Amino acid sequence: MDDSVSLQKAPPNTPEPELRAPSENDGDDDGPPPPEPLSSKVQLPSAQLSLYRAAVVLRAVLLALFLRYRVTHPVQDAYGLWLTSVACECWLALSWLAAQLTKLSPTNRATHLHALEKEEKDGRTLASVDVFVTAADSSREPPLATANTLLSVLAADYPAGRLACYVSDDGADMLLLEALAETARLARRWVPFCRAHGVEPRAPEPYFARGVDYLREKVAPSFVKERRAMKREYEQFKVRLNSLVARARKARPEDGWVMSDGTPWPGNDPRDHPAMIQALLGSGDDELPRLFYVSREKGPGFPHHGKAGAMNALLRVSAVLTNGDYVLNLDYDHYVNNSKAFREAMCFLMDPAAGNRTCFVQFPLRPAVHAADDVDPWTNRDSVFFDVDMKCMDGIQGPVYVGSGCCFNRKALYGFDPAMADDADDLETGRRKWCCFGARERRKRRLKRTMSVVPLLDSEDDDEETEGAKRRRLRSYRAALERHFGLSPLFIESAFGEQGLGGSPQPAAMVASPVLKEAIINVISCAYEERTKWGKEFGWIYGADAGDSVVTAFRMHARGWASAYCMPLRPAFRSYGECSPSEMLAGASRRAVAAMGILLSRHCPLWAAGTRMKPLQRLAYVNHVAYPLASLPLTVYCALSAACLLAGKSIFPNDVGYDAGVLLVLLLFSVIASVALELKWSGVSLRAWWLDEKLRVVIGTSAGLVAVFQGIFRACTGIDVGFSTDTTTTPVEEEEEEATTMHGSTLSVRWSNLLVPPISVLLGNLAGVVVAVSYGVDHGYESWSPLVWRLLFAAWVVAHLQGFLRGLLARRERAPTIAVLWSVLFVSILSLLWVNVQTYYAPAAATQQPIF
Repeated sequence: MDDSVSLQKAPPNTPEPELRAPSENDGDDDGPPPPEPLSSKVQLPSAQLSLYRAAVVLRAVLLALFLRYRVTHPVQDAYGLWLTSVACECWLALSWLAAQLTKLSPTNRATHLHALEKEEKDGRTLASVDVFVTAADSSREPPLATANTLLSVLAADYPAGRLACYVSDDGADMLLLEALAETARLARRWVPFCRAHGVEPRAPEPYFARGVDYLREKVAPSFVKERRAMKREYEQFKVRLNSLVARARKARPEDGWVMSDGTPWPGNDPRDHPAMIQALLGSGDDELPRLFYVSREKGPGFPHHGKAGAMNALLRVSAVLTNGDYVLNLDYDHYVNNSKAFREAMCFLMDPAAGNRTCFVQFPLRPAVHAADDVDPWTNRDSVFFDVDMKCMDGIQGPVYVGSGCCFNRKALYGFDPAMADDADDLETGRRKWCCFGARERRKRRLKRTMSVVPLLDSEDDDEETEGAKRRRLRSYRAALERHFGLSPLFIESAFGEQGLGGSPQPAAMVASPVLKEAIINVISCAYEERTKWGKEFGWIYGADAGDSVVTAFRMHARGWASAYCMPLRPAFRSYGECSPSEMLAGASRRAVAAMGILLSRHCPLWAAGTRMKPLQRLAYVNHVAYPLASLPLTVYCALSAACLLAGKSIFPNDVGYDAGVLLVLLLFSVIASVALELKWSGVSLRAWWLDEKLRVVIGTSAGLVAVFQGIFRACTGIDVGFSTDTTTTPVEEEEEEATTMHGSTLSVRWSNLLVPPISVLLGNLAGVVVAVSYGVDHGYESWSPLVWRLLFAAWVVAHLQGFLRGLLARRERAPTIAVLWSVLFVSILSLLWVNVQTYYAPAAATQQPIF
C-alpha cells in the first residue's frame, strides 16, 4: 500500500460569468464574441407533441364521461361491488390525471462536447470533480464490483489532476481496504491502457466479457498483444481478490483482525471505531487521479443516518482534502459505462448561461447487459421512469435525484442560492448605478441572493462603528458559521473560498499533516454534526430513511435551483445488479416506505416551504412520494374481478346500452393512442413498457400496499416495521436496527409475506375463470353473454401477474413456496366463507348464478 502519496489541494474554482443586462453594444464587432453554449434544450417535434396532448385531453374527457355513466347507473343486485369499483375508478382516474399534468411538456437535452473541447484548447480549465463511491458491507457487496466501479472512474476521459475518488466504507471492513489496495495496483496498468486505446467500457469485467472479432474489426497486432497481457493481469487480480474474500469469510479471530504490522484493525467493532483515511493512489498530477479510503468515526449513542450521513462525511472530508467544484456520487455497483460521462455533466454545470443555476445533473441508471434480461420478470429496467417521467420533469424545473449517478454543484449542497441576474429595473433600462452607495447596495443584494441558509456577514463598513462593536459583530458571525457548518475552521474556509468571504485555504502540499489531522479528528467525527444544521438545512437531508435523496433534491428546487437530465447516446452508468425476488421486493418496499414517510412528515411537498418552486414541479414531487396510495384501489380493483366471477355478480349493469358501449370502446382506443404516442416520443419499446406495467401491478399489490399500512402504522404508533430478506443480519443492519430501537420500537417481518397479496389475487382470478367457464359450459350459449366482460377483466389481471408467478416457481426458493401455500389457504377460506354466507342469506327462489 502506497503511504507516500502527498495531498495537494485543487486550485480555486474559476469564477463563473455573471449575468448582465443586454446593452446596445452587444451586437458590435469591437467586443469579444459571446461564449458558445455548452448545452441546449431540444424540443420534441411539434406534430408528435400536439398529437400526444390531444390524445391525453381526449382520454381525460372520455374518462370523465365514463365516470359520469358509472355514477349514474348503479348495479342494484351488486350494490357493494359497484360502489367499491366506482370509488377505485375515481381514485385511479385522479391519480392518472395528477401524473399526466406534469407530463405535457417533455424535453430533451443536447450537449456540445466540441464546444467544451474548444474552450479547453483555448485555455479554460475543466472544473475539478470529487467522486463519492459508497459501500457498507463487503459480505453482501462483492469487492469485485466495487473494484470495477473504481477502475472505471479512475480511467474516465477526464484530466487526472482534476479528478479525485473517495470510497466510503461504512462497515469499517479491512477486506474492503485490502481490496482497494489491490485495485490501486491494477489501476497503474489499467488506466494508461484505457487512455492509450480508448476502450469502452472502462470497467474491466464488462469490457473483457464482450466478444471481440479481431479479424472483422482489423485490430492492430500491438493492441491484441497488450489486451491479452492486460486480461491476464486482470485474471490474476481476480484470483488475489477472491483469496482475500475467502480468507475474510473464515472464522473471525477472537481478538479481531490484525493488520500486517501486528496492530489490531481499528474497525473490529463496526459500531464503535475511530475515523480512518488512507491515500491509496495519485498525487494530483497528470498521471493518475487521487484515490482515498474513508471510514467515518462511529460511536455508541450517536445517530449515523445511514447513507446520507456517510455522504455528508465525504462532503466535508473532500472539501478539506481536494475541494472539487462538483461532486458525483455512485453506488458500489454502478460503473462508468461512458468514459465521457464527466464531460457530459460539465456541459451543463460549466455552461456560461445556465451553469450557475444548475444544482445537479442526473443521469439515467441502466442495468447491465445480460442475455437473460428479456425473459427475466424480475429485471426492473425502469424504462418508463427514466425515459418518460424524468424527461417530463426536465421540461419543468428539472428531474429528481435518484440516489446515484448524479453530479452536484458543491455550493448547492452547502445551502447557497443560485446566482441571479441584477434587479429588474437594471435589466429594463440597461443603466448602471455608479455611485458608491448604489454599488454597495447592489453588492449587498447580490450576496444575499447568493446565500440561502448560509450566514452572511454584513459587508458595509460603518465609520461610526467602534472597534469593539466590529469585533463583537465578527465573533457573532463566526458563531453563526460554526452553528451552520461546524467547528472546523479549515472546512469553513474551503466552503467560502469561491466567494472570497473567508479567504482561500493554503495549498494542501504545504500543510499535508495538519490537513489530514483536521480531516480525521474533526470533520468526520461522530459528534461533528451536533448542534449544527447538517442534514436539516443543507447537505443530504436526514429524517426520511431511504427517501433522503428525494428530500435533498426538493430542498434545492425549493430554493430556486434547477436540475438537468443528461441522456447520452451511450449510457453513462450501468449496474451490475442481477435482481432476485427478495431483493426486488425488499428494494421496492424500502422506496415505498420512504415515500410514505415523506408524505406523512414535515418534508411533504404539499406543505413544505419553498416559494421559488414551480407549481407543476411541486405536483411532480407530490406524485413521486404519493404513488403508494394508488396501491389500495389497484389491489381492490384487481380483486373485484375474482369476486365478480366467484359470486356470479357484475360491477356493470346487465343492460349496457349502445351509447355506453361506444363510450367504453372510445375510451379504450384513447388509452391505446395516448400510450402509443407516449412511446413514440420517448423511444421506449413496447416490450419494455409492458414489463414496466407488469412490475407496477406486482409492486402495487405487494410492497406498495404494505407500505401504506406500514407508513400509517408508524405515524400513529411510532413502531417501525422492517422487512428482512433472509435470516442472517449483517453488522450494518444490526447497527441500523439498534439506532431505530433507540428512537422507537421496531418489528421485523420476512419479505415472503409481501408475496401473499399478489399471489392471492392471481389465484382468486384463476379460480374465478375456472368457475365461470364451467358455468358457461353447463348452461349453454346464452350464459356466455354476461360472462364476457368479467372474463376480459380477469384476463387483464392474470396477464399482469402470471409472469410474476412463473418467475417465483422458476426460481424454486423456499420463501415463495410458503407464500403460495398461504395464498391458497387464504383464497380457499374466503371462497368457502362467501359460499356459506350467500347460501344462508339467498332466498329459496333466487335465480342467481351458482358458484359451484
